[in-house]
Amino acid sequence: MAGASAVAVAALVAVLLPQAQAERNTSPVPRPSDRDMAMTTLNQLRQDRIPGTAWAVDPRTDRMIVTADATVTGDTWDALESTVDTLGEDTAKLRRTPGELSLFAEGGDAIFAGGGRCSLGFNVVTGDGTPGFLTAGHCGVIADEWSDSPDGAPIGTVRDAVFPGEGDFALLTYDDPAVDAPSAVDLGDGELFPIEEAADAEIGRRVFRMGSTTGLFDGEVTGLEATVNYPEGTVTGLIQTTVCAEPGDSGGPLFTENGEAVGLTSGGAGNCTTGGVTFFQPVTTALAAVDAQILPQ
Repeated sequence: MAGASAVAVAALVAVLLPQAQAERNTSPVPRPSDRDMAMTTLNQLRQDRIPGTAWAVDPRTDRMIVTADATVTGDTWDALESTVDTLGEDTAKLRRTPGELSLFAEGGDAIFAGGGRCSLGFNVVTGDGTPGFLTAGHCGVIADEWSDSPDGAPIGTVRDAVFPGEGDFALLTYDDPAVDAPSAVDLGDGELFPIEEAADAEIGRRVFRMGSTTGLFDGEVTGLEATVNYPEGTVTGLIQTTVCAEPGDSGGPLFTENGEAVGLTSGGAGNCTTGGVTFFQPVTTALAAVDAQILPQ
């Protein structure tokens, strides 16, 4: 009888195992959730480099901050809005900014070249001891030599410039190696604000911007590692802020009340009457790339 039982058990197993296997093989495959699909869509929209959009991150919450200017309309705006709504404000936030995202080309102290105007950012010393200064990269690609007056003789020569791509910064070296180039921001009326060191931007930190067009304004840092899709090209690794700026302020300094150099004005949208959004090249990244440093006075 034992032999018969064993045969019966074996037969039962032979029937049940294939059946169980078949049930497992035919069980429904888990479908991605709406949030998963929305995140995939959001990442794809970011990779599409949609003109008039900027993409930043709040590292405190890992929330994506999507900014769209007035040119983003129709199906593109609808896709952004519905995708962000699906993800919820804890994951992503969509903001509309007035005007168009553009470079603030022209520019504390103004510098001129090739019909363009930009701002001198921060004075630096290069690795070989040469005095120089930082400004925006989209200024540095306009011309090789820059002056401190519209029709004046050159005072600095571009040694390195990055734009577009992984940054918006340029290093110029002074033509006169004995030039007096203090580590300070010119606030106007002969007032110099000393800069002690370079520092990374921090979310929520109050910052100040100086530009030759609009002067001194303040705001706060709202996003890091921003990707901005300008008409002239896409730039990555920028700082997003609520500080206003206008054409003529490009390359100007962004700094803290403690004398820390934080950024160089890149571009944005809006103006200093109604407000807007402005993006800055991190100074620490630029200094490392061009092998230069800020020396306190």
